[in-house]
Amino acid sequence: MNHKVDPPRTAAIPEFRQILGHPAPLWMLFMSEFWERFAFYGIRWALVLYIVAQFHGGSPTGQADANRIYGSYLALVYAGAILGGYVADKVLGYQRSILTGAVFMAGGLFLISLPDPTIFKLGLATVIVGNGMFKPIISTIVGKLYAPSDERRDSGFTVFYMGINAGALVAPLVTGWLAQSVFGTDAAPAYKIVFIASGVGMLVSLVWFYIGRTALKGIGAPMPDKSGPQPILYVALGALVMIPVIYFLLAVGAQVLQSVLSVMFLVLAVMLVVEGVRDGKAARDKVIAMMIIFTFNILFWMFFEQAGSSFTFLADQIVNRTFGTFIFPTAWFQSVNSVAIVVLAPVVAWVWVRLARWNANPSIPRKFGLGLLFNSLAFLLLMFALSSLVGSDNKIPFWTLTAVYIIQSVGELCLSPIGLSMVTKLAPVRLVGLGMGGWFLSTGIGDNLSGIFASSVSGAGGMTTASALSGYTFGFWALLAAGLLLFLAGPLVTKLMHGVK
Repeated sequence: MNHKVDPPRTAAIPEFRQILGHPAPLWMLFMSEFWERFAFYGIRWALVLYIVAQFHGGSPTGQADANRIYGSYLALVYAGAILGGYVADKVLGYQRSILTGAVFMAGGLFLISLPDPTIFKLGLATVIVGNGMFKPIISTIVGKLYAPSDERRDSGFTVFYMGINAGALVAPLVTGWLAQSVFGTDAAPAYKIVFIASGVGMLVSLVWFYIGRTALKGIGAPMPDKSGPQPILYVALGALVMIPVIYFLLAVGAQVLQSVLSVMFLVLAVMLVVEGVRDGKAARDKVIAMMIIFTFNILFWMFFEQAGSSFTFLADQIVNRTFGTFIFPTAWFQSVNSVAIVVLAPVVAWVWVRLARWNANPSIPRKFGLGLLFNSLAFLLLMFALSSLVGSDNKIPFWTLTAVYIIQSVGELCLSPIGLSMVTKLAPVRLVGLGMGGWFLSTGIGDNLSGIFASSVSGAGGMTTASALSGYTFGFWALLAAGLLLFLAGPLVTKLMHGVK
């Protein structure tokens, strides 16, 4: 989630020791990010199941509430990234922002292991605050290890990206195994262990970066006038004030949060359009194109982010996970996306290169349209499975949900990698940061809507084959219509982009 644009460099890049052809600090950052993603994704599969088990007595009627809380949590994670970037830039500096964020994230993860609904939401709020100061910033430091003209720059980000996906891949496997095989059972997982293990992972990330940051040779260090303890104190106090605010946004419910996020998005859109108008017709058109794509981005994530909500209940209750005496842990489905991204990313990149050679590389709007269409195919497969492949045990085959995650991953690769790059090219020059905020806010709105949608899939009484079929049928048609519309409107949106590719 790198939402920053590297400013022009006036200082020389320090001389770093090279390891496997890259600056040595890259590998320290790789492992810091690995453990942070381990912590973040380690809890993803367990949150909705835990809310139902702990706070609703295991009743399926609690699924709708769990889905909405999860969607709101994800939305606020993205919104928090906007504020976190500002704090790192203007107050703390990158290194101290990462360390402060890691402390808050670890604290939040340990808090949610305490079986109290108020403490649980305070813990989530603390994770959100910490993530905002950590996740967007560490990616920026990677960019500062290389000169703008360094040919290894893209390769370095690829290495770092592998750290992200490796952490996201391993986390569900480990936490699911601990909860369902070591300290609990498939029928009664030890969710507390999931949150504690993730908290320990975050502490590893914290210690790793704290020890390794000297290798950065001053990159990301605070400005001399902000190097004392006061900025850390101010930010820590500010974070402690923000935690109850975020708790309130989690507690008021997804519908109210949706109104807040929508107002924020409208204000941001007006500011960007006004700035675009001031800069002339081309700048205005580019902003309009960007806002159109933001709107479709909301729709994509609304349905893609079922992984941690309704798909988790689907996997837990309606997917046949039994292989002889072995029961495939629900958590392990969360690793399919990471495996698919690692395997398919080079394939998708190769396809774009080949199409470019034939002068047939899709435009940015059409790549977004393809992302929506692949997402719709995933829901079409669920429709087929839930209507035609339900067995005598009232469950659908294991392979169907696995394939859904893989198909969605192809859609993600069509859309997500180009989003941030697109914003840097389309946003008004003086408001690129605000444009990045718009990208993250649109993703956050989609995440919050994903929880609202997932709650309708579960219905008032919990997910059934019928409720899942009804909800996912709507998802298919909505994504298909949006994908086709954007694909057909691609030339018009491309025209508004004035040559940006």
